[in-house]
Amino acid sequence: MTPSPSSAGSGYVVAPDSGSGPGVLVLHAWWGLTDFFRGVCDRLADEGFVALAPDLHGDGRTADTPDEAEALLASTDTNRAANLVVSSLSALRRMPATPEGRVGVLGFSMGASWALWAATRFPDDVAAASVFYGTQDIDFAPARAAFQGHFAEHDEFASDDEVNYLEAQLRLCGHPVDFHRYPGTGHWFVEADRPAAYVEHAADEAWAATVAFLHEHLDPAR
Repeated sequence: MTPSPSSAGSGYVVAPDSGSGPGVLVLHAWWGLTDFFRGVCDRLADEGFVALAPDLHGDGRTADTPDEAEALLASTDTNRAANLVVSSLSALRRMPATPEGRVGVLGFSMGASWALWAATRFPDDVAAASVFYGTQDIDFAPARAAFQGHFAEHDEFASDDEVNYLEAQLRLCGHPVDFHRYPGTGHWFVEADRPAAYVEHAADEAWAATVAFLHEHLDPAR
């Protein structure tokens, strides 16, 4: 893999050793663009994808605790973050390393909401959206993406009702939907740098499903 600075605001971009591959936009949780989310990009590159993760908070700001993250989120300009998602999506599609065709978006918690928004707002750009423990209440009819979701059994931020409603709305719009629920887990269960929440076997299962989903919809000839 070959990491380099992002050309779309501040962020992190990495390509596979082959030099090219399908593009995936990685949208971080409210913690900011931490080493964990850079690591997600690295793992995607190891699987043959070009991954770009913008810094949605800006200035490299990150949080270690939920209270810090809540304050960080409150101080983040939503319009600026939206513009950064848009410009990053455009930059990813224009990269010489990404072949012709639409890209994927992968979002975590706060970033999951942005991923669902991007897939719906930019149907000509996004072919697949995989989200972890995050929802969105918008009209999904314009989307032309396949949707995958990974959700915890016990989640104070994404309730069963919210997840069920999201799944129902996506299905009613006729989109391909692949939702997974993981027993014995809570919010942030895939994030290895959150030891109180991390559940290794569920994280491994979710990652394998994510990679397979992205290959299916972005690189079907593989």
